[in-house]
Amino acid sequence: MTDARETATQEPSAPVPLLDPREGIPPVTASPEALAEVVAAFAAGSGPVAVDAERASGYRYGQRAYLVQLRRAGAGTALIDPVGCPDLSALDEALAGTEWVLHAATQDLPCLLELGMRPTSLFDTELAGRLAGFARVGLGAMVENVLGFTLEKGHSAVDWSTRPLPEPWLRYAALDVELLVDLRDALEEELRGQGKLDWALQEFTAIAAAPPPPPRVDPWRRTSGMHKVRRRRQIGIVRELWQARDRTARERDVSPGRVLTDAAIVAAALESPPNVHALAALPGFGHRMGRRQLEQWQAAIDHARALPERELPQPTASYTGPPPPRAWADKDPAAAARLSAARAAVSALAEELNLPQENLLTPDTVRRICWAPPSAITPEVVASTLTSFGARPWQVSLTTPLLTQALTAQPPAPAPE
Repeated sequence: MTDARETATQEPSAPVPLLDPREGIPPVTASPEALAEVVAAFAAGSGPVAVDAERASGYRYGQRAYLVQLRRAGAGTALIDPVGCPDLSALDEALAGTEWVLHAATQDLPCLLELGMRPTSLFDTELAGRLAGFARVGLGAMVENVLGFTLEKGHSAVDWSTRPLPEPWLRYAALDVELLVDLRDALEEELRGQGKLDWALQEFTAIAAAPPPPPRVDPWRRTSGMHKVRRRRQIGIVRELWQARDRTARERDVSPGRVLTDAAIVAAALESPPNVHALAALPGFGHRMGRRQLEQWQAAIDHARALPERELPQPTASYTGPPPPRAWADKDPAAAARLSAARAAVSALAEELNLPQENLLTPDTVRRICWAPPSAITPEVVASTLTSFGARPWQVSLTTPLLTQALTAQPPAPAPE
């Protein structure tokens, strides 16, 4: 593959396509013997390693990786098939202590962890772009704006579980790691110039050290269109259909949306059809669906219809933290006043620093400290509370003065009668 470092001399204002790398696309590594060669090559390489992964979430169940791409100076580019090489722990060991360069790291780290790979340090080029104030932080936009190259696109949403993978897809995948280290170096200089490099390094350290996210509670509540479903019996139908769909999708290794759409689940919940004939008339349960499938979905509906009242789900999820902000004005006007003041202050500072508000301090952290503020509103106590919520030192330093003041905000006095 053509090394972009030899050609990355164009002005960013005049982006040009990368040279066609078809002659140098490496063969896909799909056997233990080939993987051993890759491990040896990358262990002998130098500098950071660019890492990317391709999933098939729109086609397959779960978020497993179906292709892993790596590039390192002295080792070149490797394309690894996790189906043939499901254990990459040897590669992980070979890269011990090496900085990984990823784009939107939190998207790829879970599927890489399943393969036995986890970085001890990383540089996230997407997050770096956010902190540096770039309006568009997709990989293609960042490469074009920062380095002046146009990446070949068009295969991001394909079914990466396809075998064999077509050559144009492999070329696309290889290009995704071709310039990551160059992009990393340019963004490091940009962040240093803005005085934000230490902020970014703290963020990267937190991402690398973070444990895997816990399973979602009641994931069926995220069904698209759920807001239309009001009654508990209807909500029970959503739950039963979602769970039946999830079991089927897992067994068939198919994306749940390809088994039954969210829109179909919501339609069935709203109509509560009494039999298969009525179900078949609803959107999403048309003539292409077989009798056996219809009976499966009707059984889930019937089960929900027969549940005693006490076993039906509540209209809203149970909260471990603050309630939705829209309810604050009625539940706790003082908390609503604190939240309004805090949001305004954090938003103004984020705009001044030219970075997204959620990167300065997560909305959840702002809500939590405003809903249940510490008993003593002092900078020291506020800083300690922010730290306990997972805020990084740079965030604590910048937002503590603002929140210390916002937490003393009072609700407006009621209008005289």
